[in-house]
Amino acid sequence: MTFRSKLMLTMAPLVAALALVGIVSSMITSVLARQPGTIWKDNYRSVLAAQRMKENVERLYDSALFDLQGVQPQADPVGEHVKRFEHELTVEAQNITEPGEAEAVGKLRLTWTAYQAALDRYRAESEPAKRRELLFPLVTRAFDGVKQASDEILNINQDAMVLKGQRTELRAARFERFLTVAVLVASVLGLLASVSLTARLLRPLGVVSAAVRRFGQGDLQARARVQGEDDIARLAQEFNTMADRLERYRRSSLGEMLQAQQASQAAIDSLPDPVLMLDAAGALQGTNEAARKILSIDPEESGSSTLEHVDPAVRSLLDRLRTHVLGGHGAYSPKGFEDSLRIAAPAGERIYLPRATPIYGESGSITGTALVLQDITRLFRFDELKNNLVATVAHEFRTPLTSLRMAIHLCTEEAVGSLTTKQADLLFAAREDCERLQAIVDDLLNLSRLESGGIDLQRRRVEPQSLVDLAIDVHSAAAATQRIALRSEVYPGLPEAFADPDRLHLVFANLLTNAIRYSPAGSEIVVRALPATEAPGAPLEAVRGQGFIRFEVCDHGPGVPAEHQEGLFEKFFRVPGSPPGGAGLGLFIARGIVQAHGGRIGVTSEPGKGATFWFTIPTAPDRPAQAA
Repeated sequence: MTFRSKLMLTMAPLVAALALVGIVSSMITSVLARQPGTIWKDNYRSVLAAQRMKENVERLYDSALFDLQGVQPQADPVGEHVKRFEHELTVEAQNITEPGEAEAVGKLRLTWTAYQAALDRYRAESEPAKRRELLFPLVTRAFDGVKQASDEILNINQDAMVLKGQRTELRAARFERFLTVAVLVASVLGLLASVSLTARLLRPLGVVSAAVRRFGQGDLQARARVQGEDDIARLAQEFNTMADRLERYRRSSLGEMLQAQQASQAAIDSLPDPVLMLDAAGALQGTNEAARKILSIDPEESGSSTLEHVDPAVRSLLDRLRTHVLGGHGAYSPKGFEDSLRIAAPAGERIYLPRATPIYGESGSITGTALVLQDITRLFRFDELKNNLVATVAHEFRTPLTSLRMAIHLCTEEAVGSLTTKQADLLFAAREDCERLQAIVDDLLNLSRLESGGIDLQRRRVEPQSLVDLAIDVHSAAAATQRIALRSEVYPGLPEAFADPDRLHLVFANLLTNAIRYSPAGSEIVVRALPATEAPGAPLEAVRGQGFIRFEVCDHGPGVPAEHQEGLFEKFFRVPGSPPGGAGLGLFIARGIVQAHGGRIGVTSEPGKGATFWFTIPTAPDRPAQAA
């Protein structure tokens, strides 16, 4: 028997109970339905007979009255009325059903016989006076007797009809109560029986469910032992077959691979840093415990929907790194703390550096991205402490360094006495070292402001020509000492720049100082200003419809090797083999100032062909129209 048939069979008790209630109610309803017929047969026909007998008696009496008044009807109805009365009396005599009805019928026969005898004496008398005397005392008395006997029969049957009607109503009320109770009892009993059968039927299903649960929890020995040939038994057999195969797989190389995967997942879960694996469409394929806790990811879900509740800043960063990797740019490594990500946590804000690595498929194509958020909170705090310490030390150096410079300057100017040649050489060397130390201190202070976000730009409209001319004027003496020519090229018709001139002078100072340091004697350095869209190798740039001006410093020095160009603008970076001087902070500070303006900075160079350092600055917004 199939499971469906058994399930249908569990409804049989309830159906049987309701069918039994239906049969009983049908029988009782049939009895109640026959009750009006019984009343008709037993009583109503007698009532009708009594009424008809009274009617015929009255017609006979009326005929006697008409005869007394000398009115003769066209036809003699007496015989007809007598026949009708006799017929109805016979019907009533054959339909005696109530107590006292037989005695009333006997009484009616006697009164009817007396009434007929009185009518016969009345008709036989020929004298009018005696006929009158016979009619009223004798015939009328007999007539009243017949009517009373008929009324007695009528009342007996009418009372019986009323009583039987009341009994029928009482029986109907009792039947209604009985049927209600019977339906409730039958429904409860049938439901209990159905529930019991259903529970017994589903017991094997519970065995299968328990076996599946144990198997899912790792008990590979769990099996569902179900007897029978129904659907559940076949399901249990299929489950046992599947469990046997999985157990064999577990013992095979596939099982070893699964164990290796579980070991790898356990190793990833043991990492304190969040790890996420995304497919090419950005759907989440796997995480570790740290990612689920820190980023509030539900481990039971899969797909891109799991990232819906992640902080928008984190989600934007993940999309950017995934785009970088899928674009074929290789693994992504952070360049510094500027790529850091801040995430709020119950124990306080944590700082993470993102890393991304491509995941390759069997064909060698990139199928996903592995992302790691490295917790650098302590390192970041140490860096802040270091920056604060450097800023404090540099600031404290300024006062004694200023006094030392002033003292050496007074000595070299012989304000306190004449100097010998050797003394003058030593003091001039000391003054150069003081100037170099002052530049380092200034760089350290600028670095501290830059990393703390304390650069306060005083932007205003400024002509590009004035920026270029001032930069050349400031460094013309140093260039002349090295026998290097400085030349400007400003594109005609350039719009005004919107920048802080003092900060841009520091950018030009760093670029020109490096260009003068590395350019050979007799060469030329060109400082250009041109539209950013016409700069060779520079992309078209625009921010909210705003244009950019590109500034370039071109020299004819040894150039910068391609492998060192990317790290040239990092802190404390120096190209290997470069001459001593500086702390390696100038280009890093220049990049921070340019980025604070909303621009970009870079270098274009080939070894032996010089270098072109460039940066872009936004143009000034349009002036509002003057009112007429």
